[in-house]
Amino acid sequence: MATVLIVDDSRTSRKILGDVLRNMGLEVVGEAVNGEEGFLKYKELKPDLVTMDITMPVMSGLESLLLIKHENANAKVIMITAAGQKENLMQAVKAGAEEFLTKPLEEAEVRRVVTEVLAK
Repeated sequence: MATVLIVDDSRTSRKILGDVLRNMGLEVVGEAVNGEEGFLKYKELKPDLVTMDITMPVMSGLESLLLIKHENANAKVIMITAAGQKENLMQAVKAGAEEFLTKPLEEAEVRRVVTEVLAK
């Protein structure tokens, strides 16, 4: 069973994403509310996959992605962004994000992207 860390400052987004991932048979091993906490939990938990919101307080998802990739170049990270943040998304892809999802999250799209990334 693949393990997942959810990093998002929105409790609602974490809940929705967690429910979808659990229904897919994945194990959500942790949640974080900002990029800094996400990076620390990544180091501690070493999940198979990270879902990372881009815009968060304390440390952005982009900064956290860079730290995670520095820690493990093979880390699988899916970035999550609100519509209209194309510039941030391009930076995230250049920094090594595997894939991205846009809010509001759609269950079918989450399932497709997560399945694709875990199969790589």
